[in-house]
Amino acid sequence: MKSIERVAALVMCLVLAPLTAASAQDSATSETLPSKGKPIMPTELLKSLVGSWEGTCLTWFEPGKLADESKIKGTIRPLLNGKFFRHEYEATIQGRPRHGEETIAFNSMTKRFQISWVDDFHMNYAIMFSEGEATERGFVVKGKYDVAPNAPPWGWKTIFEIIDDDHLTITAFNVTPDGQEAKAVETKYTRTKR
Repeated sequence: MKSIERVAALVMCLVLAPLTAASAQDSATSETLPSKGKPIMPTELLKSLVGSWEGTCLTWFEPGKLADESKIKGTIRPLLNGKFFRHEYEATIQGRPRHGEETIAFNSMTKRFQISWVDDFHMNYAIMFSEGEATERGFVVKGKYDVAPNAPPWGWKTIFEIIDDDHLTITAFNVTPDGQEAKAVETKYTRTKR
């Protein structure tokens, strides 16, 4: 594991990408991330997040009005020889159990992150697909979900941010059809096992 300086030095880093560091494709310059130090491969960053996590999950149903705060446990692990990653988690929401998972990939053709998400509370009726770009300390993806038949879909923006080697924050925002954003879920993870 590299030191905190490695994470802090990232400029336009890619947080959650497939683990293919050993492949020839990963050695291509087009997938190398710029940084203040040596280039960091997207797959190296995701590999550094593999492990078990615990923390707090905050949920808002209305802008600015906290509806729930609960403990959360999650794991991030590689799938299919490190081509994809799975984030699985369990928590509670207003005293009821909640479980979910995301399958995460970095599309080497489009250079964009892609996520499919299911959850037995928030996304319990469909699969949400999101896609997006790298940020300085992670990435942001955007997707849409249906709120009612024949109604315009709402947007869902999720930001993955590496705080340091052992801290990860995942923040999601509801986005109204006219573009208004409001924080919906914020998970603050601390690593418990590598």
